[in-house]
Amino acid sequence: MGEMGPGEYFVCGGFGGICTVLVGHPLDTIKVRLQTMPIPKNGEHPIYTGTLDCFKKTIRNEGFGGLYKGMGAPLVGVAPIFAISFMGYGVGKQIFGPDDRSQLSYVEYFTAGAFSGIFTTLIMAPGERIKCLLQIQQGLNAPKVYDGPVDCLKKLYRQGGIQSIYRGSAATLLRDVPASGMYFLTYEAIKDAITNNQTEPPSILGTIVAGGAAGIANWAVGMPPDVLKSRLQTAPEGTYKNGIRDVFAQLIKNEGPLALYKGITPVLIRAFPANAACFVGFELCKQFLDWLFPRHKLVEVSNRRT
Repeated sequence: MGEMGPGEYFVCGGFGGICTVLVGHPLDTIKVRLQTMPIPKNGEHPIYTGTLDCFKKTIRNEGFGGLYKGMGAPLVGVAPIFAISFMGYGVGKQIFGPDDRSQLSYVEYFTAGAFSGIFTTLIMAPGERIKCLLQIQQGLNAPKVYDGPVDCLKKLYRQGGIQSIYRGSAATLLRDVPASGMYFLTYEAIKDAITNNQTEPPSILGTIVAGGAAGIANWAVGMPPDVLKSRLQTAPEGTYKNGIRDVFAQLIKNEGPLALYKGITPVLIRAFPANAACFVGFELCKQFLDWLFPRHKLVEVSNRRT
């Protein structure tokens, strides 16, 4: 991504994150509903038979607005989440990259990306909990437990304090550290392959391809812990006394290993356009900052000061 400071990563990552939510939230709603729907009893049909069925029933029962349930929490939180994630990646490149700032190896890209996943959990965990709880409120006539993100936050705090709000933090960390490593590694590897001169920004098409592929790689690694996280964060208080270990044991016993990939279809459908939008937004923001504050001028100022 060129020579950028952590501050530039912060600003451009935040803008890219907003682009991600606007494009990808409807399919995220479908993903969560597929992941958390109850197991049908003998003789019963599942609530949803798949991605398309979930999409149709959501539209029929709730209108298009049903696809955007819970978007308030990620939209408010996503800018700082992505900003911190990209900033963490920038810091990680400085820590784990070569001292002479030359080209990073693929291992260094992955390590810097994994490092960025640690940064986001403080914001990501409560935002994900609120989002998932709002997303599983289904049907226009269904009992409404939460009136929105703020109401959900207040009720969670009254229910169990900060611990309740942050339920699923370990699962979020388990998902985001390896997934973020693959995310940034994939983007950088594909971008380097299609960009002859690495000091020049990739084309829009190249950014779309690299960003979309990065999103798919991210979820290929992060999907199993995401399923566990969604179930833990939406379960009634006291359901899983040992946290994610109990979720995993119950899921494997009752549904088998393939259940770890429930909701994978909408995730992969969403991953490409949403993350392509993220990196397009990132690169456009970077080019805007380069235009607003030309790098050669900043270098000249720095040289004069030294």
